[in-house]
Amino acid sequence: MTSLAIKLAKEREVLEGLGSNGKAIKYLKQDFEELRRQCLKSGTLFKDEEFPACPSALGYRDLGPYSPKTQGIIWKRPSELVPNPQFIVGGATRTDIRQGALGDCWLLAAIASLTLDQEILDRVVPKDQSFQKDYAGIFHFQIWQYGEWVDVVVDDRLPTKNGQLLFLHSEEGNEFWSALLEKAYAKLNGSYEALTGGSTIEGFEDFTGGIAESYDLRKAPSNLYQIIQKALRSGSLLGCSIDIASAAETEAITRLKLVKGHAYSVTGAEEVNYRGQPVKLLRIRNPWGEVEWTGAWSDNAPEWNYIDPKEKNALDKQADDGEFWMSLADFQRQFTRLEICNLTPDTLTSNHLHKWGMTLFNGHWRRGSTAGGCQNYPATYWTNPQFKISLDEPDDDHEGSASEPSCTVLIGLMQKNRRRQKRMGEALLSIGYSIYQVPKELENQTDVHLNRDFFSTNRSVARSDTYVNLREVSNRFHLPRGEYLVVPSTFEPFKDGEFCLRVFSEKKAKAQEIGDTVAANPYEPHVEGKDVDNEFKNLFEKLSGEDCEMTANELQTILNRVITKRTDIKSDGFNLNTCREMISLLDNHGTGSLGVAEFKILWMKIQRYLEIYKKVDTDHSGTIDAHEMRDALKEAGFTLNNKVQHTIAARYACSKLTIDFDGFLACMIRLETLFKMFQMLDKEKRGTVQLSLAEWLCCALV
Repeated sequence: MTSLAIKLAKEREVLEGLGSNGKAIKYLKQDFEELRRQCLKSGTLFKDEEFPACPSALGYRDLGPYSPKTQGIIWKRPSELVPNPQFIVGGATRTDIRQGALGDCWLLAAIASLTLDQEILDRVVPKDQSFQKDYAGIFHFQIWQYGEWVDVVVDDRLPTKNGQLLFLHSEEGNEFWSALLEKAYAKLNGSYEALTGGSTIEGFEDFTGGIAESYDLRKAPSNLYQIIQKALRSGSLLGCSIDIASAAETEAITRLKLVKGHAYSVTGAEEVNYRGQPVKLLRIRNPWGEVEWTGAWSDNAPEWNYIDPKEKNALDKQADDGEFWMSLADFQRQFTRLEICNLTPDTLTSNHLHKWGMTLFNGHWRRGSTAGGCQNYPATYWTNPQFKISLDEPDDDHEGSASEPSCTVLIGLMQKNRRRQKRMGEALLSIGYSIYQVPKELENQTDVHLNRDFFSTNRSVARSDTYVNLREVSNRFHLPRGEYLVVPSTFEPFKDGEFCLRVFSEKKAKAQEIGDTVAANPYEPHVEGKDVDNEFKNLFEKLSGEDCEMTANELQTILNRVITKRTDIKSDGFNLNTCREMISLLDNHGTGSLGVAEFKILWMKIQRYLEIYKKVDTDHSGTIDAHEMRDALKEAGFTLNNKVQHTIAARYACSKLTIDFDGFLACMIRLETLFKMFQMLDKEKRGTVQLSLAEWLCCALV
């Protein structure tokens, strides 16, 4: 109950703008300004109790407390390492990023690209901090996480060995912004070890809130160089890497000094005149710094002798240590993947850059309700979350024909918090999504999930690449105008996970979650005392005793006696609380018991719910599967969104994700009670109610 209340409160804060570029969320509720003020007032240096300088912050396995790799590590503040520590010297540059004893080159490549754009850098690394003015051992950074900007506070105690920083460090040795940013990112993900292994795209997106695209360089488009130039001009971040065939190849160095399985960043693109012919060159950066390409156009390669000395000097000045030039042709031969992070309206304030329109949805895959798996599992696939996109306005320079103009959309599906869960043994899920064109007859329908029949008769018109265990899958699509349904899923069903789905469009597009409506129209038989036949009256009098009033205990006895005689449905028996709720639902006189007419209504309701239960139990097992509850609820007149479906599955399904009849009936009665209660309180029919604490407690305790 408490976690649900926290989630509801958070949703309201998001609606008020919390988590946007200009209003970052204070991570773990730590307020940088307030904490620094307290430390300055007390004359003490900040110690972060939320991410303490202890073994747990380092890691859990390879960097765990008993690992040989963590022996001899001492946490020190910069002032204990150098006489005059600096936060940033002469501006943040790519030479400030030197990899240490941590396999997070993917993150370092992203940080290096970050230094190429001052506006993005200032967003991530706020200027209001130094080791001189108002120094209190506390620093903060702003990082994008799953649709929200968060402000992360850290103290400046850093892990060292033999008097040297263990992880990320600057070339100068007395500059610490990059090491502290790495620590903030480690805090956000639970530990330094959680940062081991990853894709540069992940870092790109977390520093910009942008959306990334990936290109297989073996199948690169013919205009790749133009794509790279345009991306660099528009402030996009670019990374590249060489795929590995096995773990043994990780960080293996090729004959020409390129590192396999290692993240590089692309930092420039220039064209030179070489022996009378134009040659396209790219500038590449290795976060390690010292290992550089030795092929054509490398630092001392003979090709430089055949171009204009002024051109050579200009390009020499552009390349720092660890950076090198290579031709586009060699780039495509040597590297296998290029990643580009496109910036969003929430990243930059510049008006001359292209800005995508964006809609973001947060969702869950939950066992028994919305974890339907891919199309290979038709019985459950339709239960996955569903989102509708309306594309009404084609691109200005669309790729379609004049009669069939197209709209560009970029769709990214990102699974949340998996890196933090690594210490619990949780790996990335294999994820993907499919896109379906909505038929004309189903346009404007948003209240109910499209069912299994729809997916059995409609093929997808587009989809993400093969299901893959990456944090995010994203693709660019050119689609004709119309309405489309996006279905995100894991490869296998019954896999719990959180995700965010981002829809970017060149022109404004409408997007909404399907089935976000909550409504009820349950079966309501109308029975007066005169409508009850004598046979039923006689039976009721026999069962209820002399007072002719049915109590909860008597109802429990009757229902359990009836249910044990049936072999077509399974039940553990009705508990007393469920029987009390049944009586409360129909007890119009406040007696705590039912008269004959009220009992007749209840009995008719039970018969109706039994019919629905048996209809949905298609395999005649005597129970229904949790994902079949959608059909049962629809039959019973309830329209519920995914959040309520999650709650029902968690409350009423057993560990095998099945629901027996007593649980099913308890759920239906509970829903009827809650809807009835809400409708009574919502006197003005506004869809909201306001309660005092005492009123809320009375409702919750019913």
